[in-house]
Amino acid sequence: MEVLSGKNICSCLNNGDVVEKMKRLGRLTCRNIWKVGKEDKRRVIHSLKVGISLSLVSLLYLMEPLFKGIGENAIWAVMTVVVVLEFTTGATLYKGLNRGLGTLLAGLLAFLIERIANESGHIFHAAFIGTAVFLVGAVTTYMRFFSHIKKNYDYGVVIFLLTFNLITVSSYRVDSVLKIAHERFYTIAIGCGICLLMSLFIFPIWSGEDLHLSTVAKFDGLAKSIEVCINEYFSDDNINQQEGKVRENSMEMEDPIYKGYKDVLDSKSSDETLALYASWEPRYLKSSSWQQYVKLGTVLRHFGYTIVALHGSLQTEIKTPQSVRVVFKDPCIRLAREVTTTLKELGDSIRNRRKYCPEIPSNHVNEALQDLIDALKSQPRLFLGTNSNTNILLALATLATRQKSGKDFVASLSSVNNDDPARLGLSHDKKSLRPTLSKIGMTSLEFLEALPFAAFASLLVEIVARLDLVIEQVVELGRVAQFKEYSHDDVVINVSCDNNPRVGNEFPSSHTATD
Repeated sequence: MEVLSGKNICSCLNNGDVVEKMKRLGRLTCRNIWKVGKEDKRRVIHSLKVGISLSLVSLLYLMEPLFKGIGENAIWAVMTVVVVLEFTTGATLYKGLNRGLGTLLAGLLAFLIERIANESGHIFHAAFIGTAVFLVGAVTTYMRFFSHIKKNYDYGVVIFLLTFNLITVSSYRVDSVLKIAHERFYTIAIGCGICLLMSLFIFPIWSGEDLHLSTVAKFDGLAKSIEVCINEYFSDDNINQQEGKVRENSMEMEDPIYKGYKDVLDSKSSDETLALYASWEPRYLKSSSWQQYVKLGTVLRHFGYTIVALHGSLQTEIKTPQSVRVVFKDPCIRLAREVTTTLKELGDSIRNRRKYCPEIPSNHVNEALQDLIDALKSQPRLFLGTNSNTNILLALATLATRQKSGKDFVASLSSVNNDDPARLGLSHDKKSLRPTLSKIGMTSLEFLEALPFAAFASLLVEIVARLDLVIEQVVELGRVAQFKEYSHDDVVINVSCDNNPRVGNEFPSSHTATD
């Protein structure tokens, strides 16, 4: 009895664990369902539209008069709704029109082939159909390799090939091939009609609008990445926590710097797809700006690559001391502020479909860049080094060469620099080599610690250079898309800490002193 009761207890415990796991799984599932719908409420609307469309097309089977008129081919209407009805209107039009046109052309060609085959006699009937299937299949497949056809009509070509083969091959055994073609075309037309009705007139979701808003979001994300990166680099606790915290956070999805540029770097495929679908939408048929959106996305990705390198500056093994960073803190923060403000202005101009005027922002960015250059020139010894520092670097480079090649150290040194080894603090005596190199490392430590900041500053300059390319593409987008003209009444004037009028919003500076 005791053994049985022990088994019962274990069984109860196991059942309790299973019930708890099921409850946890149910809560997790409900939470994920709610999260997906909360992220984009249009997903719920699209799901309801698909359900309504399938219910309507199912009436072809459920209602006796409709079933008698169409027959068993009504299943093609159901398949059409499942395949054609997409999330955006442009995608639905792309698939629906391609499917309808491909079915129509395939039916007409199959009917023509059937008439010619019937005239050729019973002996050559099968041979003629086989030859026609081979030729049409080979030519159609070869046409899919043309870039324009593959980009815009690939789905229609596949439907054409499928429908043609189904009708042509089955016509050899079935006499009423014309009836088959008619019924299939009617049912597909009904399915496409329901899809277009739902997509165009009931809460339409436009691909062009999605592409427009995603482009605006890219500017905001890049500006946020630069802002957070600069603030972290010059924060007071950065030196102590940089090695652990930043490196750990950079591997997580919650890192704000990573989140800002991630969507930009991963946007190539989505931009091209949205641009293709937008070109099919009726409200954007007269617009030819969608490829310009794709070009702008390419430039923004190249801009994002520089921010990735800037993000990597937070994780360097050699740390620039706080005393060096403080010297260049104000000009770097000012330059970053001007760049991020310009990015936000570019995003706002696209959001409002207003042409961008680059004169004022460019002047402010150039002034901030010149301030940084002047600050760097004011401290030449940190980056250029003295003559002894230069000789020390040459000695260290020669030592690395000697260790790799095994050649004589002094001989290698003389081939790099004609200075006397004794003048450089180096001795021919191997015993004194190690302590001498320690002194060299101590002497050049300040110079080496400034090198990471030199790379950081050069990336800021590179960001400014790439910003000019972004501005050019935004101006071109405004011209091609025929945005409304730039007006000073549309712009909010702010005052920056250098007492210059500035357009747009600025992120808070991490310093209190004026430039």
